[in-house]
Amino acid sequence: MLAVGAEAPHSTFTAHDGSTVRVRDLRGRWVLVWWYPKAATPG
Repeated sequence: MLAVGAEAPHSTFTAHDGSTVRVRDLRGRWVLVWWYPKAATPG
């Protein structure tokens, strides 16, 4: 778990439009990362 104010780990994500987003390219900007850990699971 990350502590409040900690730097995000180096990661790459696929955006809603299919483009690739690297966390390091967003340094200094406000970012909201939202995911559903169980979105593809039953129940």
